[in-house]
Amino acid sequence: MINRLLVANRGEIARRIFATCRTLGITTIAVHSDADADAPFVAEADLAVRLPGNTPAETYLRIDRILDAARRAGADAVHPGYGFLAENAEFATAVTDAGLTWVGPPAKAIAAMGDKMAAKALLAEAGVPMLPTWTDADQVTGFPVLVKASAGGGGRGMRVVRDAGGLAEAVAGARREAASAFGDGTVFIERYVERGRHVEVQIFGDTHGTVIALGVRECSIQRRHQKIVEEAPGVLPDEVRQRLHEAAVAAGRTVDYVGAGTVEFLLAPDGDIHFLEMNTRLQVEHPVTELTTGLDLVRLQLLVAEGEPLPVAATPPAVGHAIEVRLCAEDPAQGYRPATGSLHRFALPGVAVEFGPLAGPGLRLDSGVAGGSVVGVHYDSMLAKVIAWAPTRAEAARALAGALARAELHGVTTNRDLLVRVLRSPEFAAVDLDTGFLDRHPEVFAPLLPADQVPVAALAAALAGAAERRAAAPVLAGLPSGWRNVPAFPQVVRYALGDDEVEVRYRFDRGGALAEWSVVAADGTAAGGPGDGADRSAVTLVEATPERVMLDVAGVGRAYRVHRVGSEVFVDGPGGAASLTELPRFPLPTAELAAGSLLAPLPGTVTRVHVEVGRRVAAGDLLLTLEAMKLEHPVLAPTDGVVADLPVPAGGQVDTGAVLAVVDPDLEAPR
Repeated sequence: MINRLLVANRGEIARRIFATCRTLGITTIAVHSDADADAPFVAEADLAVRLPGNTPAETYLRIDRILDAARRAGADAVHPGYGFLAENAEFATAVTDAGLTWVGPPAKAIAAMGDKMAAKALLAEAGVPMLPTWTDADQVTGFPVLVKASAGGGGRGMRVVRDAGGLAEAVAGARREAASAFGDGTVFIERYVERGRHVEVQIFGDTHGTVIALGVRECSIQRRHQKIVEEAPGVLPDEVRQRLHEAAVAAGRTVDYVGAGTVEFLLAPDGDIHFLEMNTRLQVEHPVTELTTGLDLVRLQLLVAEGEPLPVAATPPAVGHAIEVRLCAEDPAQGYRPATGSLHRFALPGVAVEFGPLAGPGLRLDSGVAGGSVVGVHYDSMLAKVIAWAPTRAEAARALAGALARAELHGVTTNRDLLVRVLRSPEFAAVDLDTGFLDRHPEVFAPLLPADQVPVAALAAALAGAAERRAAAPVLAGLPSGWRNVPAFPQVVRYALGDDEVEVRYRFDRGGALAEWSVVAADGTAAGGPGDGADRSAVTLVEATPERVMLDVAGVGRAYRVHRVGSEVFVDGPGGAASLTELPRFPLPTAELAAGSLLAPLPGTVTRVHVEVGRRVAAGDLLLTLEAMKLEHPVLAPTDGVVADLPVPAGGQVDTGAVLAVVDPDLEAPR
């Protein structure tokens, strides 16, 4: 029996495992880096052991430190979660050699599937269909191809290459990213199938020889080869579903699989299935399987690790439909680069349960963060998984989209708007899906808040600010907000809205009613109206408090929730959300940057510098590579010119806003 379990992981998956342990009466042990000392998963554990340092290489990838923590905390079992060491055969062996129970498949199975090229050869002999694959770039015949990391998963290290000219750099970049994420830079190349669907089968095995399939998940909607929307059951013909089940079970039986695993396939437009890889761990998207089968997969992992037989002997029928989205800290204005900062508010309406089963239609939240959490640069950008279950797919999509649209996510930019637009798109409703979905539908990247409704959101921010100042006034608190002896003069508030600036001007009459208002951009042009075809004269103020503003727009009431943190103002309304920064009325002078300066979009490490000072470059040329949050970010020349400065060498650490390079379009290259 497992009595004291150490989870060798962090964030959302650690909390997920702890939740099941609490229902089973198992004592939980967290290990944590210094950066995670105040994280929710540490607070929820019964015991916690510090792993000195911040980076994965110092902490969650250190087998010796994790085993020492298990010894000190008196653990009798270790669960690896997913990522980090979850698919490391050496770690599994070290755990069992230390006399601890390993909650995962045997090290032999991990090793067999961890070498993805060897796994392909092994499973091909068992009759599992494969794509053409190469280990050397010189062997490739025909394009497009996909470069993939041999170790790990989650899209790390993947590169699509459409011609021979880009293959060498893609292989080199994939190796660097895979080495950073998994400690193993081995990559391989396989044929890329256009318009393919990414589907996967959850399998489970026990020590009594049973291996079963627990259904098919649809995981085709991806960005940068990382899944962002997953669902179960996958909408497929029964014949295709059966072939997927049979191939997945065959893969599991070939390696005498024990525990939770996932066999991933590419479904071609002609109906052919091709094996991609087998992940020897619990998947990020396991909640959709749990909600449609009624099974707690973590509980099954623990029971199987204790030697118990699986309580189910065949594929259970799917009940209803579940859809999961990965809510990530990303900046849409910067090409969805990972974002950092303090999460001032994290509130999703209508969540029925966290990390557990639903009693009926509703929402489940599996989150690694809470209000007040700090999102740093050391780990990946996923904040939470939000999952909806309903009797039908359409109902689940509608409920999930509505909850996300109404969520208050303040302080860190996220991919929330993208997720909502995907869920509400007609193509998603029609199951017109494949791995190129986002490339074919750029319209889903538009923000939820229409441009013509931004001005009224800025007005709401200004009115809430005025109400807050009036509430805090030590004298004459009874005067209407903004009252003055010369009522023709408006109040003026300036905000930064992304890279733009807007100026809100508003005036009350002597009775306290909103007499007039306008919003202008930094160049003095009008910034639009209140939306829905209404003009500004159709907007009247119903109520304004520091946290809520009610406006009447052409006879329709609109309520805006306003949350201020210092100079940051977050406005959530019926059309979407806006994040503004109130600018000082009398700004202090600042140092002027050299023309052509390229700034770090987030803290990270300069891994490679591809040019030297004095070189002439063309717009789009690669200047250097920045690594942050387990991803590589290329820094490209914004214009033709000459590299005038490279202040950060390879290996240098930078903070957000640091100058990485200067490209001067007017400078002559030295001769």
